[in-house]
Amino acid sequence: MVLYPDSSLLLLIPGIILSVWAQFKVKHTYAKYAEIATRSGLTGAEVAQLIMRNAEVRTAEGARTYALGINCPIQAVPGELTDHYDPRERVLRLSEGVYHGRSIAALGVAAHEVGHAIQHANLYSFLMWRNAIYPMVSISSTLSWPLLFGGIIFGIGPLLKIGILLFSLAVLFTLITLPVEFDASKRAIRALASGGYLTDDELYGAKKVLSAAALTYVAAAAMALLQLLRLILIARGRD
Repeated sequence: MVLYPDSSLLLLIPGIILSVWAQFKVKHTYAKYAEIATRSGLTGAEVAQLIMRNAEVRTAEGARTYALGINCPIQAVPGELTDHYDPRERVLRLSEGVYHGRSIAALGVAAHEVGHAIQHANLYSFLMWRNAIYPMVSISSTLSWPLLFGGIIFGIGPLLKIGILLFSLAVLFTLITLPVEFDASKRAIRALASGGYLTDDELYGAKKVLSAAALTYVAAAAMALLQLLRLILIARGRD
């Protein structure tokens, strides 16, 4: 938020640097390992299907897990790094490069997204919390900016404080996203290793790709926290 240029803008510099570095890192790492084909010759979509077929799902009692598998459609979508799991429709959407790709990057990304589907099937707590607050965050994010703008530009304290409160929900969302993404990557590497879909040296590359992707979420969370801190300082300066 740069609509109020003052010395507090300096707070955002570390977050901006981290964000730029994270974007460079993920694109560079993905591009590198997207050029390296795996020995298995499987596509991202095929590996995703295999992992889901052998997925361990917690029983209703929650005491044990069984390889019950997950029935989740896999769709190819346009774009690069547009891969995601849709928890509302329970659909796995893979970018065309990952869906058809036979590279280390393709298999790593595909397995990561399957990790989210497995989280959903096992009612992973952080994913459930994120899904629960998403509708509120969607609304609060839309409303917060005009309130913050009005509060700062026109000096209306209550509007500024309400805007900060609404923006805090978006910050909370980014923080909850971190364990969700880290856990999905752990599940992905574990599944790729146990299924024999990647060799040890290929697993190293997949870890590099997923670590770079995770850095983008860390950068987003850091930037959101710095934005919130700046807004709080602005509000205190106007009291």
